Amino acid sequence: MGEAGAAARRGQVGARGRIDKRQAILDAALTVFAREGYAQAGMDVVAAEAGVAKATVYNHFHDKENLLRQTIAALSDQVLAENLGVVGRLADQGEDLRDLLEDVGLRLLRCYCADQSWALRRLLSAEIVQFPDLLDIVHGRAADPVTEALADRLARLTVAGRLSTRDPLMAAEQFCSLLTGPMDKRARLGTRQVPDDELRAVARAAVDTFLQAFAAKPARNG
Repeated sequence: MGEAGAAARRGQVGARGRIDKRQAILDAALTVFAREGYAQAGMDVVAAEAGVAKATVYNHFHDKENLLRQTIAALSDQVLAENLGVVGRLADQGEDLRDLLEDVGLRLLRCYCADQSWALRRLLSAEIVQFPDLLDIVHGRAADPVTEALADRLARLTVAGRLSTRDPLMAAEQFCSLLTGPMDKRARLGTRQVPDDELRAVARAAVDTFLQAFAAKPARNG
């Protein structure tokens, strides 16, 4: 390998290391912010949790306020990817519609009840008054795109004659509300691990109600 190739490889290794450190800091920041709250969380504590020097945290994120926003953004991106993967399963491939909706509903509930999802919501609730723009980050990068993707799938099922939705976006919002509405109390804001059979029961009840409103109406004869 020539000098140019060696230099390029060193650059790639350096870039990879920088990305890894950045991710380690973001993971540590979520842990520290969730455990201690934003006001009490120190950058030195975040650095220790990440296993990097305090100066490294500042080099990547400049200050604690920016670190909070970047932590929320990164976690929102992760939540988005996981939820879009679930919504993508809602395709018209001839399966029983009720079974399909229950499967997707259960998987969405598992995403909703994941530890990091609870940490994100608790952190958002705690800091929203001081940093109202955090809500825009979460909705813009996670909540709204997931709802829009679900609306798109419901619209396709409507075109296929399997659902009857005049407003797929509203139907998607209502489906999500039916799923997640009971969970704050059941999970005690993430401090209780909800058993899978309980999640299944919530998903089943949500689908029952959803289909009463949006199931395709049988064609009338005559």
